[in-house]
Amino acid sequence: MTGPEPRVANAPCSWGVLGGAGVAVGWERMLDELVAAGYHGTELGDPGFLPDDPKHLREALASRGLALLGGFRNAPLHDPDGVTAALPELLATAERMAAAAPTERAPYLILCDDPGRDPRRAERAGRVRRCDAMDPDTHRTFCAQTERVARAVRDRTGLATLFHPHAASRIETPDEIARFLDDTDPDAVGIVFDTAHVAFGHGPDDPEAREVPTLLRQFAPRAPYVHLKDLDPAVARRVRDGAIGYDAAVGAGLYPELGRGAIDFRAVLGVLADTGYDDWLTVEQDVLPAHGTPYASAVRNRAYLTRLGL
Repeated sequence: MTGPEPRVANAPCSWGVLGGAGVAVGWERMLDELVAAGYHGTELGDPGFLPDDPKHLREALASRGLALLGGFRNAPLHDPDGVTAALPELLATAERMAAAAPTERAPYLILCDDPGRDPRRAERAGRVRRCDAMDPDTHRTFCAQTERVARAVRDRTGLATLFHPHAASRIETPDEIARFLDDTDPDAVGIVFDTAHVAFGHGPDDPEAREVPTLLRQFAPRAPYVHLKDLDPAVARRVRDGAIGYDAAVGAGLYPELGRGAIDFRAVLGVLADTGYDDWLTVEQDVLPAHGTPYASAVRNRAYLTRLGL
């Protein structure tokens, strides 16, 4: 890889800290294993996982030489009243990150639309049709509420907010991502580009995730932060065929170790080099609590990226 050199991080979801499903490992062990595996940054994980006190969090990260890159939080962005209710916690998360970040690189508030809360969209995960998209009025509300959160976070803390397109949420497919970007202010909000979620959201016409590098190039101007995640095409196909649901697919290994799925990471890194990407690359291998081999997988994922020149 040529050009600016991104740094490599990992996240608590790779240790089973995933959407409030329970925690199989304590935060100190998780951070120690993350460092031992060769990573230099992390995200917050679920609310309450890492220390709540900013001073304690800052010390925990700084003592291990770790950067704080972001915090993933959900909000019902289609519902203004729901956003009003969620906003105090979102602002508190941003304030905590701003106070705790041990480096000059400010973390992002990573905002998502509560995946799985809309039963219709959850049922259509991986096989979303155009008729499943938000209607125009809901879409406009969704975009306006995302901007509302982003501006409130920026005004209160100076941090930027990125929306995370996600399987089983209201913005999953490339067309939905493009529509969202067209209808939001680039000065207010960008996106996290997650390689596996984008591939999964592409739907049944792309089981081999061939379009991910092309989509990364398309969305790069609005995607200042990238998650590296692989996708098992056989498990994805079971979801697309309606054999299992999305949550069951995660437990079945939808997101394998890097290099063992469908994503062409060499091509992804090539696009990042071409577009001058210079932020962190955060590995995510979502596993359910007590599933997988988090530390061993983190080591192998790091070794895989080293072989690709990172």
